[in-house]
Amino acid sequence: MIEIWNSIVEEENAFPQEEVLSMESGKDFFASQSYTGVAVDDMGNVLGLYILHPNNIGRCGHIANASYAVAVSSRGKHIGKSLVQHCMSTAKQLGFSVLQFNAVVESNLSARKLYENLGFRQLGTIPKGFRKKDGTYENICPYFIEL
Repeated sequence: MIEIWNSIVEEENAFPQEEVLSMESGKDFFASQSYTGVAVDDMGNVLGLYILHPNNIGRCGHIANASYAVAVSSRGKHIGKSLVQHCMSTAKQLGFSVLQFNAVVESNLSARKLYENLGFRQLGTIPKGFRKKDGTYENICPYFIEL
């Protein structure tokens, strides 16, 4: 799980994190989530994962946020779709009524298409909301769905 998560962080085009997880920090990170979902194959290999947690506190605590990571070798096999669908169901079971993604990078077309196909709506565009590894900025597109 840590290896897959770190590969997304190191790609520097989807997650806002800049630091990779160590074995120790990774265990703490995944344990601190409301839920961590994992997709595995018949051999027990991790294909992808997601983290689910409140997007905010108090009066906005009913809104969930999630992040998804699919192993490079498993992309294009609908693992991401399964993770998002499972996450939506889990979020609802945990009492969340909205699932919101704060920072979908505009050029992440595969994620955006997936979210839209599953019924998510784009809230707008935040100009230059994501700093890329080369120091340039790209727009981000928040998405949400009522559960």
